[in-house]
Amino acid sequence: KEEEFTGNLKQQLVKLFDASLKLTVPDEPSVKPLVVVGKFEDYQCNNAMGLWSKVKGKGTQFTRPLAVAEALVTNLPTCDMVESCSVAPPGYVNVVLSAQWMAKSIENMLINGIETWAPTLSVKRAVVDFSSPNIAKKMHVGHLRSTIIGDTIARMLEYSNVEVLRRNHVGDWGTQFGMLIEYLFEKFPDSNSAMETAIEDIQSLYKPSKTKFDADLDFKRKAQQAVVRLQGGDPVYHKTWEKLCEISRVDYAEIYRRLRVELEEKGESFYKPYIANMIEELNSKGLVEESDGARVMFIKDFKNPCMLVKSDGGFTYDTTDLAALWYRLNEEKAEWIIYVTDAGQQEHFDRFFKAARQVGWLPDNDETYPRVSHVKFGVVKGEDGKRFRNRDREIVPLADLLDEAKTRSKAALIERALAKEKEWTPEELDQTAEAIGYGAVKYADLMNNISTDYKFSYDKMLNDKGNTAVYLLYAHARICSIIKKSGKDIDELKKTGKLALDHANERALGLHLLQFAETVEEACTKLLPHILCEYLYDLSEHYTKFYSNCQVNGSAEETSRLLLCEATAIVMRKCFHLLGITPVYKI
Repeated sequence: KEEEFTGNLKQQLVKLFDASLKLTVPDEPSVKPLVVVGKFEDYQCNNAMGLWSKVKGKGTQFTRPLAVAEALVTNLPTCDMVESCSVAPPGYVNVVLSAQWMAKSIENMLINGIETWAPTLSVKRAVVDFSSPNIAKKMHVGHLRSTIIGDTIARMLEYSNVEVLRRNHVGDWGTQFGMLIEYLFEKFPDSNSAMETAIEDIQSLYKPSKTKFDADLDFKRKAQQAVVRLQGGDPVYHKTWEKLCEISRVDYAEIYRRLRVELEEKGESFYKPYIANMIEELNSKGLVEESDGARVMFIKDFKNPCMLVKSDGGFTYDTTDLAALWYRLNEEKAEWIIYVTDAGQQEHFDRFFKAARQVGWLPDNDETYPRVSHVKFGVVKGEDGKRFRNRDREIVPLADLLDEAKTRSKAALIERALAKEKEWTPEELDQTAEAIGYGAVKYADLMNNISTDYKFSYDKMLNDKGNTAVYLLYAHARICSIIKKSGKDIDELKKTGKLALDHANERALGLHLLQFAETVEEACTKLLPHILCEYLYDLSEHYTKFYSNCQVNGSAEETSRLLLCEATAIVMRKCFHLLGITPVYKI
């Protein structure tokens, strides 16, 4: 039976081979189809070799893996999607797709929209916990990766029709607050107005308070006690804390606006009302123990326990993380909770996840829902191989980094415009410089496997050649220019025109377009955005080969090839959207 193509090419082939497997080896119902992109043809099925090892010696009709492969081809349901199948030693089944079917599938997307190609995941609701800066500190380059990676993971899940709860788990009642508040109380003991004025410049307060905290044991003790008072709800401490949080949020909101990142803040303090009941549940299960005046939970295979309540009555990351997980599972009903942090926190999350399983909140394996995942990323380094810092050897504020990227992007655009005798309006120039500058920063981060460190280089990320956002944005703008120069109404062509994939480069480009959904699904399930970046760059390469060898405007195939250009531009724009990059239409 023929099913209309709705996105995931590989999944449709999996269904066909699943039907064939049930007929070929009815006594092996647990065997899953192994369909991958082909080395020699479009796709290949790799089941025959493994099946042979299962059935040989059981009175099977098959004499070798190749015979199993031949039977899989014979039993494959007939459909318009598959042009032909062949077998190759020792038992590969090679699949060639129908160019006519591929063309029709792209035509349908052009009419019905790219949303029809969205993958379908088994999860319905997910929490993505990302960015999560500490209140009272400016966001710096260290926050860049969590914010960008988390946003892309959220976007990919949202495109896949998952309800995503974007959570900013800000550090809003830890040691830094006790330190800051106590410092303010000492400096302005009799003047609320002077204190409020001073709070406006949080950054000028943080350094001297931290210096005092590290050098003065008496001040350190007072600051730690201030945290306990704050967490206990002391109204005097709470009022100053609220003001500090309010000012910090203004800075964060501006960064998120520039990066076009949406988040809902539910910081550590949000979960305070749930802590007592959470600890009581753990206690009722015999998991809470006393240790040197503190209440802790010992975790199997871990030397250090989860610290639930410190000896001074204060709470820790362990406390709020466990309370937040309880809330997300029981109140928000999340099936998948994804934490995006640096790799330095891996031990904390390993222990935290093990604790949740020990309590019985999570299943024992990593595949069954509800599940948790820690997306851990490496460090941003300078070109010298050390942590990325400015000339003063200080960590670069994120706002300064974005300013520099935009400034350099604008200079390059002005230089390009002069060389080509083009003009920009001030508004066009500013918007395009922002799209390219910020897009370059994001793509340079996302194109790397997130678990590795990467070197930050303005020159490399803003290069208009090679695997960069600049090159890809320019490629998209060129496609739009080609369509515009044709003088044709592309929306009308979508309704009346027909697409053909007769040339080898047309067919290769069409096949790559149809592999978009399975790529997004793989990037989602593996939580690896660089898979989508690789797809996008390869798409631009396929398009370049097509355009180099297939005349578009003025050719006999103009209508078909304009439709193929439009399909490429649509998929590129969706890739940009998923990566949080704003497309440009003029260069």
